[in-house]
Amino acid sequence: MTARPPFPPFTRETAMEKVRLAEDGWNTRDPEKVALAYSEDSRWRNRAEFATGHDEIVAFLKRKWSRELDYRLIKELWAFTENRIAVRFAYEWHDDSGNWFRSYGNENWEFDEQGLMRLRYACINDLPIQGAERKYHWPLGRRPDDHPELSDLGL
Repeated sequence: MTARPPFPPFTRETAMEKVRLAEDGWNTRDPEKVALAYSEDSRWRNRAEFATGHDEIVAFLKRKWSRELDYRLIKELWAFTENRIAVRFAYEWHDDSGNWFRSYGNENWEFDEQGLMRLRYACINDLPIQGAERKYHWPLGRRPDDHPELSDLGL
């Protein structure tokens, strides 16, 4: 695996950079690219689903983004230690019937010495919203640097 800076131990600045890099990766909605940020034996809990290793992570992400259409995500640093980071996040998406949702959650991450995430625990809740309640309107892909963050949006 290729190392993924920044590396632990984290400072506030490097933890914030790691969070933004993760957000940027997930906003590509490219399962193969996203999986590169995780160790070969990475273990996940996402809601009530468990995945171990790249193949299961890629399969999970393919299923996720086939259901969660026009997915746009914002992550925000909550806390960090030497090799762990906690984030809160919210993302907006719609299903194939055009119903919009905002999904809120928290993630706990643990990294190896190469900067690869070896543990990811995510708790997520979905809130149905009307299209007019959407707050994320940037073109699909990376969130623009000048777009408000979660706290700025009151989320």
